[in-house]
Amino acid sequence: MTATGTFGLSSEARNLHWLLSNLVEEVPGLRSVAVVSSDGLLLLSSDPAQNIAPSSTPQEGPKGSSADLATIVSGIGSLTIGAARLMDGGGVKQTMVAMEDACVFIMSISDGSLLGVQAQADCDMSVVAYHMGLFVGRAGHVLTPELRSELRQSLEGAQ
Repeated sequence: MTATGTFGLSSEARNLHWLLSNLVEEVPGLRSVAVVSSDGLLLLSSDPAQNIAPSSTPQEGPKGSSADLATIVSGIGSLTIGAARLMDGGGVKQTMVAMEDACVFIMSISDGSLLGVQAQADCDMSVVAYHMGLFVGRAGHVLTPELRSELRQSLEGAQ
């Protein structure tokens, strides 16, 4: 992520971008990270093509980009929420899908949004989960409806 991606945003939005950048930089093996609203819209992304300044031209992301991750996170999130309701299991806190060559981690944020991470298969899962928990703890209380709207508008303006 670049500083140009936060041009004109509120201090809360810039803070979330900073938290996401820290998550990506601190955790080895992360491929992409996305924050998705409860209605499935991408709010924040580690993919520079999704966080560019409005005057720049976005480039099509590769398969596995943060936009693709947002779609996957939204779908898996909906499935696990439905499963939890059917099983009277309470709220879903986190979901992990381990594949041969990758892992996907999804963690609920207090407002119903989701944090999704795509990582290498050989990542340290406990480190990924720990840092995701830190992000959720720090981001959950500031992700207000107004901030979600600002983040969505900044992404729409970038495309």
